[in-house]
Amino acid sequence: MAKDLLPSPTPLTPPRSDEDWLAWLRLLRSRRVGPTTFYRLMAEHGSASAALDALPEVARAAGVDDYAPCPPGVAAAELKAARLAGARAIAAGSPDYPERLARLADAPPILWLMGDVSLLARPMIALVGARNASSLGTRMARRLSGSLTEAGFVVVSGLARGIDTAAHMAALDHGTLAVMAGGVDVVYPAENSVLAQEIADKGLRLSEQPMGLTPQARHFPVRNRIISGLCRAVVVVEAAAKSGSLITARTALDQGAEVLAVPGHPFDARAAGANMLIRDGATLVRGPEDVIEAIGAPERAIPREPDDAAPALPLKTAPAPGTATAQTDAAALSRAAPERPRAETRALHQQILDRLGPTPLAEDQLIRDLSRPAQDVTPELVTLELEGRITRHPGGLLARTH
Repeated sequence: MAKDLLPSPTPLTPPRSDEDWLAWLRLLRSRRVGPTTFYRLMAEHGSASAALDALPEVARAAGVDDYAPCPPGVAAAELKAARLAGARAIAAGSPDYPERLARLADAPPILWLMGDVSLLARPMIALVGARNASSLGTRMARRLSGSLTEAGFVVVSGLARGIDTAAHMAALDHGTLAVMAGGVDVVYPAENSVLAQEIADKGLRLSEQPMGLTPQARHFPVRNRIISGLCRAVVVVEAAAKSGSLITARTALDQGAEVLAVPGHPFDARAAGANMLIRDGATLVRGPEDVIEAIGAPERAIPREPDDAAPALPLKTAPAPGTATAQTDAAALSRAAPERPRAETRALHQQILDRLGPTPLAEDQLIRDLSRPAQDVTPELVTLELEGRITRHPGGLLARTH
């Protein structure tokens, strides 16, 4: 029974003609046909065309009456949309298909690609983590991603906010791959549109979903198996106890990949999942050297860098909270700062709080991470401090109050 769920031991012959591609797409897009069913039908009937002919009878035997395969027009429209978007397809069994991914029982039969296909032949590492990442988390993701790509790895992530975005941006010049939850031509979230275009220009975007598909919640766990399936290792940088990043990590373990995690403060909920992974045996990551030591360097030894995870020295030491100076500074800064709409102020407050956690962060680093002028951020820091929502530590360091 189990063998029926596995791909055929005989290598598939990938589509060669337009008719073959149309038949493969029709079979794969037919109702109730997922990757494992696709492979089983191909193994039993020898070709996509023969499987399509047999599909209505197979459905009747399973108790589904009036079954019709995917219409030719639907598959033809997808092929046309791909050409218009500049995407190309690779099929299971083709030389370009990623070797590690091909080992999975539910490997995508067809992948849509936009960008540099040669990246699929290089060793890959996944960097995943929280969407509402802290400043320390995004800095760690940037450091890991930049160093690992310089060492010869392709950094794989999911183009989400937070850790994914930081990982892709740091790896743009040396190799990054974004696995999309929707169609390869549909950017989600929309705020990453520019980044997605840069990845298509310098790296690679990849999806198994139909062209034009807007991702729904159910598509993300399915996407995550591709992220882990491509990679020798998955590194988790900040993840809640229940998160998509943990799904990716668990899937990686099932697929035989290494799982590594960056530890975080026990009071920070964003680090709970990563800390759980370490507790359960995942390799603890303090820097890129730990990743290289765990899985080996692909091409050359990684250069050691200064530990930029440590908070930088502040440009100016601010007074401790609760002092008369803080009250005076708040009044002075309030007079100096331009009046902002309340909604904009609330949004800035939330951005500040999202960036901070229990681990103190240098004020100047926070301002740089927010990409906002200091005169906009500093008055709101004082406001949040006076409200008791952040705490100022010696040396100009800030932490979120819990």
